[in-house]
Amino acid sequence: MTVTHKNIIILIFPIIVVRHFIQFEKETAMKQAFIFCLALAELLLVVTISEATHETEKPAVLYISDNEQIKLARSAAPPAISDDATIIIVDFDGKFKTVVTGSNGFTCYSDLDKIDVPVPSCMDAAAIQWWNDFISGKPGPTNKVPGFAYMAQGALRWERDQKIYMDWHEPNTKRVKEPPHWLIFWPFDAKTARFPTYPGKFGSYIMYDGTPWSHLMIYQDPMLMGK
Repeated sequence: MTVTHKNIIILIFPIIVVRHFIQFEKETAMKQAFIFCLALAELLLVVTISEATHETEKPAVLYISDNEQIKLARSAAPPAISDDATIIIVDFDGKFKTVVTGSNGFTCYSDLDKIDVPVPSCMDAAAIQWWNDFISGKPGPTNKVPGFAYMAQGALRWERDQKIYMDWHEPNTKRVKEPPHWLIFWPFDAKTARFPTYPGKFGSYIMYDGTPWSHLMIYQDPMLMGK
């Protein structure tokens, strides 16, 4: 049996109750009240620890409302894009649901996939095709035109020795927060374009170079567009 926080509560609570019930028979009324308070405090501590563990599993689903998720999703791109975009959020079971149907071909969603740092994005249809191919394990992207995406809240990458990995399960990698940026999902080649493959002062680089999933990362804040 896998021991979870729910199992722990079920196991500990009867022990607490029985132990303090016995003590109730032996102690004075004042001591009984004091012992009861201690029992309650112990139970609350267990529940608090349990909730904290659960929070690391699904933090946003537990604590971010639908309206807050909509606001978060739209924060990925400037209003000129996000105001007329389709909005997708995550329900308590971790499934996506469309709550706003847009009209400009962009889709903004609140990425809350069991991480403690939300990374919302707004993508056009080609970028969504690229992303769906990527997460479904296809050998390469199938979008026929470049895809554009905006991530004004930044994103996350996993690296080791200045090499960026697609799989965050790669041993000894560390998580790095990306600054606000936008992306072009197209198979760029670093040698041909003379672009770096790791972020630096230049402000742009090709991520996953040498793979079918290479794409251009541009460190410009999308919220400054048009200013």
